Amino acid sequence: MFERRPADPNEPRVNDRIRKSPVRLIDTDGGQLGIVPIEEARRLAEERGLDLVEVGAAADPPVVRILDWGKVRYERQKREKESKKKATVIEIKEVKYRPTIDDHDFDIKTAHARKFLEKGNKVKVTVFFRFRQMRRPELGNEILDKVTEQLKDVALVESRSKLEGRQIVMVLAPLHAPVHK
Repeated sequence: MFERRPADPNEPRVNDRIRKSPVRLIDTDGGQLGIVPIEEARRLAEERGLDLVEVGAAADPPVVRILDWGKVRYERQKREKESKKKATVIEIKEVKYRPTIDDHDFDIKTAHARKFLEKGNKVKVTVFFRFRQMRRPELGNEILDKVTEQLKDVALVESRSKLEGRQIVMVLAPLHAPVHK
């Protein structure tokens, strides 16, 4: 019943981890049993086969309750797991282009970007410049315009930057929620 594990700072103190005495004791049904020494509170909890849990550590005296801590912790973990299932995680996928990209390569990369957007992910489109290509940033802007035009039915331009160092970046967000098959 009294387990030895390292204390988790997010969880309340349980059983022998409660140090302050006296404590305000609350029964399993919520009724107040008054202010009692910690030893007596532990004894009452042990007699009932339950745990002593500190629910009001900031109060003076601290408030403790007799309850089944394992059951409460299990239900809390179950609720957290359920809420994580409902949360949607949006990933950012990156597709890199060069200013002198061939049409076929452009089509393949754009098809990948379309697939990512249809799955509900954001897409970071990067046009990367090398050496003499830095003199012609308008080529990168043409690539981004072409990508925007081809993906306008599934994507919305979230942000677009000017030339930053050796690259131009654009972030596309999906227009619709992902379609699960």
